[in-house]
Amino acid sequence: MKMFAVSPALNRLRDRISRSSRNRKRWVLILFDAVALTFLCWLSFSLRFGEPFRPNPSQVFIILAAPALAIPIFARMGLYRAVLKYLPDRAVWTIMQVVTLAVLSWVALAFLTAMTGAPGVPRSIPAVFWVLSILTITGSRFGAKWLIWRTSRASKGLTKTLIYGTGDAATQLAGALRSAGEREVIGFIGKDASLHGLDVLGIRVYAPSELKRLVTNIGVEEIIVTTPTLAGQDGRELIAEIGTAPVNIRILPSIVDLAEGKYIVSRVRDIDIDDLLGRSQVPADPALLRGMIEGRSLMVTGAAGSIGSALCRIIAQLKPARLVLLDTNEHGLYQIGRELQREALFPLVTVLGSITDGDLVRRIIRENDIETIYHCAAYKHVHLVEQNSLEGIRNNVLGTESLARAATDCGVRNFILISSDKAVRPASVMGATKRWAEKIVRYHGVRTLDKPYERNFACVRFGNVIGSSGSVIPLFKEQIANGGPVTITDEKITRYFMSVREAAELIVQAGALSESGDILLLEMGDPIRIRDLAEDMIALAGLSVRDARNPEGDIEIVTIGMREGEKLHEELFYNPEGVTPTAHSKILRAHRMNGSGDTVPDMLAELSGAVASADRKAAVEVLFRYTEK
Repeated sequence: MKMFAVSPALNRLRDRISRSSRNRKRWVLILFDAVALTFLCWLSFSLRFGEPFRPNPSQVFIILAAPALAIPIFARMGLYRAVLKYLPDRAVWTIMQVVTLAVLSWVALAFLTAMTGAPGVPRSIPAVFWVLSILTITGSRFGAKWLIWRTSRASKGLTKTLIYGTGDAATQLAGALRSAGEREVIGFIGKDASLHGLDVLGIRVYAPSELKRLVTNIGVEEIIVTTPTLAGQDGRELIAEIGTAPVNIRILPSIVDLAEGKYIVSRVRDIDIDDLLGRSQVPADPALLRGMIEGRSLMVTGAAGSIGSALCRIIAQLKPARLVLLDTNEHGLYQIGRELQREALFPLVTVLGSITDGDLVRRIIRENDIETIYHCAAYKHVHLVEQNSLEGIRNNVLGTESLARAATDCGVRNFILISSDKAVRPASVMGATKRWAEKIVRYHGVRTLDKPYERNFACVRFGNVIGSSGSVIPLFKEQIANGGPVTITDEKITRYFMSVREAAELIVQAGALSESGDILLLEMGDPIRIRDLAEDMIALAGLSVRDARNPEGDIEIVTIGMREGEKLHEELFYNPEGVTPTAHSKILRAHRMNGSGDTVPDMLAELSGAVASADRKAAVEVLFRYTEK
């Protein structure tokens, strides 16, 4: 595609027009219309008689009456209020209606003058005048818009952009991008075959199969996807179609974000791995969020971690009475505390310490009058916990027991444990410790105290969170940045994924919907094959997979084999038939299968003894013996 040549004279004309006042531009249009309509009326007579027309005084009156009648009608119908730069294509129909009305008014006047004895107007002349007027008035508006706008666009060297989609969002985006003057919209990409080859808003619609050609031949630099959540298969098809071409893929924000004013329609963001997961987004229920947070004193354990810090950010926005951050990670705790302190309108307390320190935890709860605890603190790296099983058990199991007992003794009303899909039929020490933590919280949630109080001790179980500690995604990013290879354990291995913000919002809402002793499950959608995830991330980095089909590719994916404690597929529940819905479509309730958990104290005593004696084998044996339903 050749770049439009811009002459210096045309540039000067465009700049002069741009600097002119709106009122001056309006008078230029009015003057143009008056001269043009006068000339077109005379031309209509000339065409009718086949020679240059020489009007008599009565006919001069009729010719001059054409602009005299048309211009007030044009003004009344808004033709002089439109800004040419933003003139939409549908304005053609408005111009046709206005011109038709003006010509009919002129014909009515000509008919009246004929009744008074003046020479009449031949019947063919109004039709010719109507056609010429529509062509001239429409052409003048759109010609000026095209010429001046394109000249400006070419002189700026705008980003050549394709819009993926042909719906309302796509057309609105195209209009917004044109108005913003920062991108040149080359075309739409749509799956509807009936639109292929047609123009929408004057922009050509192409088939997805033409993507590679457009990127390569026309020099497309950017593709904007107008579907806020790009389903996994569609996303992979798009990336595969583009191949290794140097093109940025960006996405239009969701309609919820647009409505809340977080973005404007022309403000797009880079596409991320979240967009390829195919998860349908459900807006958070403000009532559920506020009910758990507003005016309450809360504590988050593991506050420096990915889930804990995301929870803290959400809590900080919902006007808590007080927020206590507890973690052993000094640097991480400092960072999240510093971040929240900037806008915190409530007391913010940062505590460096461990959940295994029962005396410390009791003191924190009493001094800060804690009503709700979100328990995120845990060792989550499967392989690392497998190698350090005693410390994993000490922190994840005995730490949870210490925290839950302190919360019970101090009268904490809400205790929400953050659990994992690895707790279901666990194959790893980490998974088994999370299953024990679930049992401990359920036990404290349903047991009767000497001085009972209203409380809600519940668990929230979900799969992997994108970018969280222990997630495969940060590892893949690092491996890709280093030039590969990207390592996976098995070609068939799958995992559940959700974004960290969605997980944090659902955790708070799940706490509001839970009853003491509940295990609530976050609906995770379909599991993602890790091999597909690796390929998507390589493609999003603008690189290609090196394999037998593409030996010249950039990054190799290597299968290293399953490690101890790793499962091929994770599960969210023991018995799918025992799962019931809640008031939130993304939150489910698991059927209670282990009663009041009366065996928990004896289990803990046996496990504590094995840990105290540093008997790893015995501790692991006890750990797995009590992970049944």
